[in-house]
Amino acid sequence: MRPRELVSTARVVLCAVVALSGCKTVSPPADRLSQLIAKGRDLFFNETFAGNGRTCGTCHPAENNFTIDPAFIATLPKDNPLFVAEFNPDLKENFENPALMREFGLILENLDGFDDLKNKFVMRGVPHTLGLRTSVQSPGGPRTGWSGDGAPGDGSLRSFATGAVIQHFTKTLNRIPGVDFRLPTGEELDALEAFQLSLGRQQDLALPLRLKGTVPKRGQEIFLDNKLGKCNICHVNAGATANFPGRGSLGNANFNTGVEDLPDQPARLTGKRVPPDDGFRSPGDGTFNIPPLVEAADTGPFFHNNAIETIEGAVGFYDGEAFNNSPAGQALAKIDPKGKGIELDGTQIVAIAAFLRVINVLENIRQSIELLETSRAVSSTERAGLLARAARETDDSIRVLRGGGLHAEAVAHLREARRLEDKAVRSLFFGRRYAQEAIREQKKARAFLVE
Repeated sequence: MRPRELVSTARVVLCAVVALSGCKTVSPPADRLSQLIAKGRDLFFNETFAGNGRTCGTCHPAENNFTIDPAFIATLPKDNPLFVAEFNPDLKENFENPALMREFGLILENLDGFDDLKNKFVMRGVPHTLGLRTSVQSPGGPRTGWSGDGAPGDGSLRSFATGAVIQHFTKTLNRIPGVDFRLPTGEELDALEAFQLSLGRQQDLALPLRLKGTVPKRGQEIFLDNKLGKCNICHVNAGATANFPGRGSLGNANFNTGVEDLPDQPARLTGKRVPPDDGFRSPGDGTFNIPPLVEAADTGPFFHNNAIETIEGAVGFYDGEAFNNSPAGQALAKIDPKGKGIELDGTQIVAIAAFLRVINVLENIRQSIELLETSRAVSSTERAGLLARAARETDDSIRVLRGGGLHAEAVAHLREARRLEDKAVRSLFFGRRYAQEAIREQKKARAFLVE
């Protein structure tokens, strides 16, 4: 039985068990939802599904924005389950490429089936799981993973965990349910979905924002200009939905943007075998789905193959030949009065990247404030975890602004917020007060970014 058929059969059984007609998700009452999210969080970070030791959080760690990159990977101990191919003899070949994982953060995926492991695979980065509530829906069905078909069966986020367990959690390359792993139950799939949908933004931005910085403000103008940057056509409100002239709203759509045609792709420069990635469906049509951009600046590297390291480089890609010669680039040229795809100069590329950096930081600040406010209303035991998460968001804010040379005044207030967050963690009696002071500093920082 082919892997996709195996997964589909497993899902039919699971759906019968939980009596879900068509496996469609029904929103539970609020109290039930909070219980599902809590259970999903525990499963996401702790459940190995009787496999090789990996959990969902192995590749989607909360402390690194639910993704992994080489810098984060370098901090992990050598016995971390991420490196299971290095110490489990049964997974030594054709399960991962440890060298490409460590240097470029790439994970081996068998999206076209497991019948020829040596030759039928792709190497992909790990997409973050933030803002999923706003980013996976399309008229043609859910779009998950880099190609839009990351989940087996019905393609839903609920199904994603089933595919992940079979692909990444197995003890051997036989991938036999009940032997190499156990499949998630229907209730577990519901909980995992609820948790993932709770992460990050629950709605899209409403652009334009009243930004204050000269360069980010210009970047927003270019982003929204359908004759210049043209970014908003495929990333409406910097999200993951497209509204293409003449085609209307497409939801989370798939496009061939020519990323696979980039010369000098880092992983291929090593001489390691990195087959072409055919994208959506099996066999693929060469298309990949739209990622949200609000969270982009602190979740690089970029694109499905981690080909570009910086947000400036990612924006610059769309001014290059690979994009403008691609089907997506040609489609943009057809709707342009001058027949052009995307043509940007260096300062315009930097301006768009500055805009993306600022909206990322605004989201980080929103989350930091939310976590700090929640920390003031819970017990000291729960408070420490919330404060640690707020501190990570603050660290990201500082790093993202400094990386673009932006808003030094805001960075100063963020540094003070970070100092207060540390004091809140260490203080037994004044933790709530320090958290409140950190909130004030976060708001002062935000005031330098947007009116």
